[in-house]
Amino acid sequence: MSARNALFLSFGPALELALLKNVHDAIAEDMGNTDWTGLLVPEDRWCTAQLLCRDQAVVCGQDWFTEVFRALCPQAKVQWLVAEGDEVSPNTVVCTIDALARPLLTAERSAMNYLQLLSAVATRTRHFVKLVEGTKASILDTRKTLPGMRLAQKYAVRVGGGENQRLALYDGILIKENHIAAAGGIPQVLAHAHSVAPAQVTVQIEVESLAELELALKSGAKSVLLDNFDLHMMRDAVAMAQGQAILEASGGVNESTVQAIAQTGVDRISIGSLTKDIQAVDYSLRVQG
Repeated sequence: MSARNALFLSFGPALELALLKNVHDAIAEDMGNTDWTGLLVPEDRWCTAQLLCRDQAVVCGQDWFTEVFRALCPQAKVQWLVAEGDEVSPNTVVCTIDALARPLLTAERSAMNYLQLLSAVATRTRHFVKLVEGTKASILDTRKTLPGMRLAQKYAVRVGGGENQRLALYDGILIKENHIAAAGGIPQVLAHAHSVAPAQVTVQIEVESLAELELALKSGAKSVLLDNFDLHMMRDAVAMAQGQAILEASGGVNESTVQAIAQTGVDRISIGSLTKDIQAVDYSLRVQG
């Protein structure tokens, strides 16, 4: 096991377990019982390879990349030339790999799949974080993640400078419109939430109008998600709340709208596209011999 960075460790053992499962599943999915093409390479041949990043990108996913190689070749040495979270220019060599040639080539695709995905999440997040610089708004992710990759993508958002909304259903209460309808109304559902939630579990409620926000605040809400509010409504919401509750904007957020949203004075902006609408970063691995 390689040394993990402080941010990785801050997620606790759950992220380590998720990483090991990700790596196991990726190898099983790609290799199955054997790599027939890999058998063409001499079993005892040792080689070196370089990994090139062809895009302007934030490098993220080094632990996943390294663990794939070490799972197939425990003697493999992966030397990173940049740090996790560094922004690199196109055509930068980011690492070298020394390993037995056969497992190196077997591991290549699975390792790069993780790196290209997580770098894409970190890169997109960093872009949005820069767009709201100078405001108090934080950029958050959502639960709109790829199945099986929740913690990995949440970690990548943090590498990119964003923050995490709740990790999962077990990590907090987010009362949405259907919960409100099923529970009988905003006062009722908030009262129930506060009665069942332990101290460490956050309670947030989604509202769709200023009238609902006013009712939520009167009912003791301390964290409110403003669902698809326009800019005028957001400014009114900030004035109404007067710091009584954390206000989070969500819905319809993109590169052209996020700065104006941040300037309304909301505390947080959650963006599903950070993890679901991304373009993979282009990496290329070349064996040197």
